Amino acid sequence: MPSPLPDGEVIVHEVLAAETLGYQPRAEVWTGDTERIGLRLTPEGTAWRVERLPVIAGYPRHESPNRLFVVRQGETARYRANFRFLHTTCPCDPSWYYESWTVHIGHGRDLSAAPDHDVDHRTHLYGGSTRPRRARLRSARH
Repeated sequence: MPSPLPDGEVIVHEVLAAETLGYQPRAEVWTGDTERIGLRLTPEGTAWRVERLPVIAGYPRHESPNRLFVVRQGETARYRANFRFLHTTCPCDPSWYYESWTVHIGHGRDLSAAPDHDVDHRTHLYGGSTRPRRARLRSARH
């Protein structure tokens, strides 16, 4: 996290490395609005309910908000997901781009601590729900 952080109840530090920018990381810090990064944080007493909002992805598709976890005071959380986004909805242009999200949330606790909540929604982006396994190499005996 950059230092010093701005004052605010919710602080967002986004780091983006896009192909169109030559994968050079671009960082931005702001307070408040988390919906622009696809999350909704709602206070529940002294805790925060975290939901992932629908994103306009080519794959996987999610049509409604998805509750991820509730982060209580002194806890940390991590959310991971990946998506294929289409450049356009026109069938004449099938090109797409990839995003991989790793979101860390700390509620009054250092983010370097192991997360109390860990949700991993990464998927195989060419269909199917599992990621491919590496083939095992077998040694040949002569």
